[in-house]
Amino acid sequence: MPNHQLPRIAIATGDPAGIGPEVSLKAALDPQVRKLCRPLVVGNAEVIRKHADAAGIAAQFHVISDVGDARWHDDAIELMSVPFDNGAALAFGVNDAACGRATLASAARAIAAARAGEVDAVVAAPHNQTSIAAAGVAFDGYPSFVARETGMNHHDVFLMLCFADTRIVHCTLHVGVAEALTLITRERVGRTIRAADAALRRIGIAAPRLCVSGLNPHAGEGGLFGREEIDVIAPAIADAQADGLAVVGPFGADTMLARKDVDAFVVMLHDQGHIAAKLLAFNRSAAFAIGSPILFSSVAHGSAFDIAGKGIASPAAMIEAITRLCGVNQVVA
Repeated sequence: MPNHQLPRIAIATGDPAGIGPEVSLKAALDPQVRKLCRPLVVGNAEVIRKHADAAGIAAQFHVISDVGDARWHDDAIELMSVPFDNGAALAFGVNDAACGRATLASAARAIAAARAGEVDAVVAAPHNQTSIAAAGVAFDGYPSFVARETGMNHHDVFLMLCFADTRIVHCTLHVGVAEALTLITRERVGRTIRAADAALRRIGIAAPRLCVSGLNPHAGEGGLFGREEIDVIAPAIADAQADGLAVVGPFGADTMLARKDVDAFVVMLHDQGHIAAKLLAFNRSAAFAIGSPILFSSVAHGSAFDIAGKGIASPAAMIEAITRLCGVNQVVA
């Protein structure tokens, strides 16, 4: 495919104090990535250069403020610079409110470009929950942030983890378990199932097959370990089945993921999906925000403050996320 026809992927660089800028640069320079798309790194130019110097990444940058000025015709990295908290100093591996604000500023700028049709999709490097909280920003993960930035209800965008042929959609995400229990309603489970079905159709699966987990051990064991499966989850599944969706469950989350006859799994809690993803594909999981009008993905690992600025962070998950986004773009084009 000629370069000018390749999808334009905005890479929001995540927490400036973590490994996000480093893995973003490494992914943007990856030969396979550059064959598949036109990458646009979104973050503060000085922060990006500091990470490049610390990691020993030799790169030329074409710094722009408008996507229309991107060239994508030489070896330089196209870099859309975003202000970094009025010039606040950057230290690697430190929680800081300025870094929390910068994380969301780069993501918001990339999302705005996608909404305007200036880029075809967004992939975001890891954020740091503590730094964002220090900034006083309400945030429970990229999906709800994407929802707010695209004018949607934050309850209507969900996370789908992808690795190899496995896809896991979460009904709840970055909230305490006690709060998650209040969120798991018949309506919300139904919305999660429908968002998963729509996302699979968007990536080219004509007749998606879904499998839904329970909340309690053994999916409640017929009510012995809790009634959420009987009173909430099973009715939501029945509603979706009545609408023609191919969905089954609820099943125990500890055994369900071994099934090979489904296109995606729907789980109730963060750890029901993330433990499997981080065990089976720690550096190879892409995280899609599904249900929004834009294509958005992130990575399933954290900001890794312990290795920030050392040049040893693996970009494998970022490359996986970009590769999957490029595949989706080809399907929906």
